[in-house]
Amino acid sequence: MLCFFHLVHTHERILDETGIEIADPEAARYHAIKAVLEAQKDMLSLDVEWRGWHIEVADASGEVLLVLPLDTLQD
Repeated sequence: MLCFFHLVHTHERILDETGIEIADPEAARYHAIKAVLEAQKDMLSLDVEWRGWHIEVADASGEVLLVLPLDTLQD
């Protein structure tokens, strides 16, 4: 299934227009967590504030399958 990983905040959306092919919902969760960890690494090096942002994983029809806050895995 084709999934899109959108970055979303209250008044802003950064849409993933390409997406990636995912085997199942568990794989989508894995890729979302991987994206969060990469974003956290960027936050440390760039001093970016991502608090309040989250990743929405949506299928090709636009249905949101998973929402994962970017600050979920922080200490």
